[in-house]
Amino acid sequence: MEPTDVAMELVQGRFPDARAAFLAGSVLTRRRTPMSDLDVVVLLAGPPAPFRESLVFRDWPVELFVQTEADWHGFVDRETARRRSPLLSMCAHGTLLLDEDGLGAELQAEARRRWAAGPPPATTDVLEDRRYPVTDELDDLRGCTDPLEGVYLVASLLARSTELALLASGCWLGGGKWLSRRLSDADPGLHRRLTEAAAAAMGGEAEKGRFIQVVEEVLDMAGGPLWAGYARGK
Repeated sequence: MEPTDVAMELVQGRFPDARAAFLAGSVLTRRRTPMSDLDVVVLLAGPPAPFRESLVFRDWPVELFVQTEADWHGFVDRETARRRSPLLSMCAHGTLLLDEDGLGAELQAEARRRWAAGPPPATTDVLEDRRYPVTDELDDLRGCTDPLEGVYLVASLLARSTELALLASGCWLGGGKWLSRRLSDADPGLHRRLTEAAAAAMGGEAEKGRFIQVVEEVLDMAGGPLWAGYARGK
């Protein structure tokens, strides 16, 4: 069965009174894999919403996000403040499965507007709080002589520097594969340089310098390295 058919059957069977429902995620894109799940957002008028549940339906792994209209707005507002909103993304880019009273179209239009507007701009303090650990770990990597420790440092710096690049560019953050995809969408060239250099650096000392140079490039985008003089709570 097609993913939209499976998702519709699930929603109609479990939530016959649903006001609206969306199907989202990699399953709808060229990035679909045999392990892709169905991300399904369901809007109800009241209880049992809100809740989240993982399940298997028709041999498909499913992530259910069940909310009321008020819950939806609350989740979106909190996620937007953190500059990372999976819910906005799912409703902006997903397929509207059903819409009984117009709520689905209304929320999708709002999600698309808010997603296009981007997250709140990163403040100076926010950028400094991200520049500091990147600078610190970069020094650790420069001095690292243990190849196993080096793998952890490269992995941490890859994630931290990607987030810093996104914050400095005013782009949405993400987690896991979505962190990679956010940078790929925002700056394909930087994404390729950073990830290829990280992969090479994990393979041996000889490639460490190239990765360090790309991370320094990201630091420069955000205001430069920061260590001496950084303080909080004084």
